[in-house]
Amino acid sequence: MQAQHWPAVRAIYQAGIDTGHATFESRAPDSFGQWLAGHVPELCLVAVDAGTPAGWAALAGVSSRCVYAGVGEVSVYVAPSCQRRGAGRRLLMALIAQSEERGYWTLQAGIFPENRASTALHQALGFEVLGLRRRLGRMSFGPLAGQWRDVLLLERRSQRAGID
Repeated sequence: MQAQHWPAVRAIYQAGIDTGHATFESRAPDSFGQWLAGHVPELCLVAVDAGTPAGWAALAGVSSRCVYAGVGEVSVYVAPSCQRRGAGRRLLMALIAQSEERGYWTLQAGIFPENRASTALHQALGFEVLGLRRRLGRMSFGPLAGQWRDVLLLERRSQRAGID
């Protein structure tokens, strides 16, 4: 992902936010630098279709403590017009492969239970549901404003890391 992708990436992110079933965030950051500060820059990927970003996937660290250096949280967003065409799968597969090459041994994802497509995608690529985090946060915008939301916690362990 490069700075020139940011307007399209931001629009895709905002479209996901607007569904009310993608994140607790109420709006996408204004600048690429602001967004990138919360992610691992070399593990921010864009899928391009006919010259236009169709989706993105990114990894964020879960902690600054050195013992968690190989644990990351994944995000995958696909433009509404490009959904159900394999972009999300290709992005997540690439993110898994590239994160393993960089020494990540655990990937996790937090997904609203209502987002069945995202849950199915992650499970198809080796993530397992560890549990349901009940009333993890409260929505601050849209038709669900004020409602507490549950979040599924999914995890994928790298087979390359040698964890038994």
